[in-house]
Amino acid sequence: MKKLITVIFIFTISTTLFSQQLGLSFMFGYPQGDFRSNVDRMGFGGQLHGTFWTPTHEMPYTIGLDLGYLVYGQVDERKPWVGFPGVYLNLSRTNSLANFHILMEVSPFFGTIRPYLEGLFGGSYIFTQTSVNADYEDEDIASTTNYDDFTWNYGGGVGILFKIAGEMENVDAIYFDFKSRYLFGTEAEYLTENSFLGIDLNGNPIFKKEKSKTDFLSFHLGIIVNMNILQKE
Repeated sequence: MKKLITVIFIFTISTTLFSQQLGLSFMFGYPQGDFRSNVDRMGFGGQLHGTFWTPTHEMPYTIGLDLGYLVYGQVDERKPWVGFPGVYLNLSRTNSLANFHILMEVSPFFGTIRPYLEGLFGGSYIFTQTSVNADYEDEDIASTTNYDDFTWNYGGGVGILFKIAGEMENVDAIYFDFKSRYLFGTEAEYLTENSFLGIDLNGNPIFKKEKSKTDFLSFHLGIIVNMNILQKE
């Protein structure tokens, strides 16, 4: 699963580098439905997308790929390092969701202000990772994935672009982007901030897994750049 996720991630990043429309945003995520019953807090993260062409009057839609990362929970603890008196370890347990989608955007309006609609289909890799570092080390001493799962999801979004810069070299326009999305996720097992129950006799952590659908609502603030590299060639 991890190898597949890595391949998809590299493919998506590579595609966006050659996109005609490139978007980047900061994201706030809010679990919905049964997911919210287990994770009743706001998540945060980022989103990147690239499309194969920019919408025009003749073709007011485009398709591309979308990649997002959301942290929906984190627990930070400070514990003594057994065998090293006076030395403490900083433990961080992070609950995350990485999603990747095929994106379709419909943008029939042109000008300074451009409303648009989105449709998305893909999947999410939901996982919990624990990392440990010492006070005297900036890098992690150790890290491990405590639990992971995969869920399919689909949904849509609505947004509005505000033009902030006009044509320049290799760029048609730059826009401020505000949008919201709702994604319906299939059932998955995952950990939350309250999942850690303790340590067993062998020194292994004990977690309580939650299971539910993984719907969530997100709000995005970002920048979109419409390129014109292919048109000039």
